[in-house]
Amino acid sequence: MFILAIDIKNVSKSFITKDKDFMALKDVNLHVDDGELICLLGPSGCGKTTLLRMVAGLEKPDEGEIYDRGELVEGPSKERGFIFQQYSLFPWLNVLDNVMFGLNLSGEHSKEENLAAAERYLERVGLADFKYSYPHELSGGMKQRVAIIRSLLNHTPVLLMDEPFSAVDMLNRHTLQEQLIGVWKRFETTILFVTHDVDEAVYLADKIVIMDKRPGRIKDVVEVPLERPRQRESREFLDFQDEVEKLLGVWEP
Repeated sequence: MFILAIDIKNVSKSFITKDKDFMALKDVNLHVDDGELICLLGPSGCGKTTLLRMVAGLEKPDEGEIYDRGELVEGPSKERGFIFQQYSLFPWLNVLDNVMFGLNLSGEHSKEENLAAAERYLERVGLADFKYSYPHELSGGMKQRVAIIRSLLNHTPVLLMDEPFSAVDMLNRHTLQEQLIGVWKRFETTILFVTHDVDEAVYLADKIVIMDKRPGRIKDVVEVPLERPRQRESREFLDFQDEVEKLLGVWEP
């Protein structure tokens, strides 16, 4: 039996600009089960990031409600981690201290336990040799790995990710995707992942939520029928990617 983690009910959101008002999202309904990895896929401007920010509690819907495990979302919560497109690292802290920051702040474990956990994860993602480096000394992919580890080590039940790999080169992006899958399996985290990359959505997701252009609506919700680990070069992967592109309207059959 699945437990409902995130429940989005009849959500609409408008913004007022200097020139005019515009509706970003209209009547969005989405149910996310505990432990699911959901990708929100759609063109720029369709409201993916706005929806994610409302789930995080950073924005409030004009209409409708969002629930996190039965509780109305009324603001940010330490139960919901958020990874932005830009690397939100503290520039004055080294890698190890960045990773341990939230752990030490929570006070749930001793500093020795936090240190052991941080070093273990840095080793797993190939950053053990850089634990005393500062953010300006790291590549983009390395910075994002640090940001992801920091969020995952906080063990938030829900992790919200806004195109976190978009600025990373393809090789590192694929590596980070594999590492995300590994940690997601280990901790059974519920993940909402915003992307405009069809390949990324097909590789990562249990379900793909396809969004239509403004005002943003959910056009379709597609279960990904591919077993893990997924092989990008396989015929099944490529065929399903074509199906998603058709639904998205990337090309007409």
